[in-house]
Amino acid sequence: MPDFDPQTELSSFDGGLFDRRDLIVANLFLISVVALGTLGYTLIEGWPWQDSLYMTFITLTTIGFAEVHELSSGGRFFTILVGLTGIGSVAFIAARTAQILLNTQTFRHRTMVKMVNTVSDHYVLAGYGRIGQRIAQDLHRNGVPFVVIEANPSKAGSLETSGLPYIQGDAEDETVLQKAGISRAKGLILTLPEDRANVFATLVARELNPDLFILVRTDTHLNRLKLVRAGADKVVAPYEIGADRMAQVLLRPNVDRVMERVLMASAMNFNMDEVDVQENSPLAGKTLVEAQFRQRFDAIVVAIVNGSSLNITFNPDPHETIRPKDTLIFLGSNEMIDRLKKDGCTAN
Repeated sequence: MPDFDPQTELSSFDGGLFDRRDLIVANLFLISVVALGTLGYTLIEGWPWQDSLYMTFITLTTIGFAEVHELSSGGRFFTILVGLTGIGSVAFIAARTAQILLNTQTFRHRTMVKMVNTVSDHYVLAGYGRIGQRIAQDLHRNGVPFVVIEANPSKAGSLETSGLPYIQGDAEDETVLQKAGISRAKGLILTLPEDRANVFATLVARELNPDLFILVRTDTHLNRLKLVRAGADKVVAPYEIGADRMAQVLLRPNVDRVMERVLMASAMNFNMDEVDVQENSPLAGKTLVEAQFRQRFDAIVVAIVNGSSLNITFNPDPHETIRPKDTLIFLGSNEMIDRLKKDGCTAN
């Protein structure tokens, strides 16, 4: 697998830089031709500068309108010089502009391929619809590496414009999944519009990477079991979640208001997060009291997930021991979250 070297990519694109310099010089030359043409008609024919500028313009653009005034022999010879010089400059500028656009597109595509080929421990997001776009925004905002698979050419074009790594193709195709690095991926997120496609993509991905975490979106609860049998680890029905949320707003408005503020990081500087406790970290082997968790980190431990059994202890007792490889689910400010991850749960 080739390594991605930005310096190599930059050196290979030096031709584009020279094209830009040539284009700048050509534009300056064209401006000079316009200025000299205007001055020449004014001196040779004695025309007002407005008429001289217009005559220069229609000559360079080959519009073919009639002459502004009757030209003398010297004026006609000067028009030939302006036409030969200026039209050549215009043609050169057009050719260089097309070359720059082509080089830029080629460079961007090659950089994207390099990026996809070298990424690892990432998520593959299949489907860039409304749900897929929202997931991609959250992953990008949190700095989580991912590659999008999208079959629709127009959506793939928007992905290229935004600079997000993507593969254009069908997620049900084994080759496309391999191009997205499914064998090196941490997880697969399927948000394809049809459950049939999600089931087939799950089967193919599970065969390619047995250790892959697969999260699937479904439209109906009836297909949940089929997706689990196909190999999905987690199945989410957005419409059911939306309906439950709306019912929550009506039946328990204050609970919903609290949860909205907790779960939406943009609402305030307060967030719910999780962190794994590493071996030999300051918190490993200590109780919440011994670690002075609340005093040191000013965060609330909501639950502790046991690293070996995956049992969840909600609202843990202050004398609950934090073991290595446990996961802490907690509430706190963004600053405290960073501090807890760095000073509390990372190995010394």
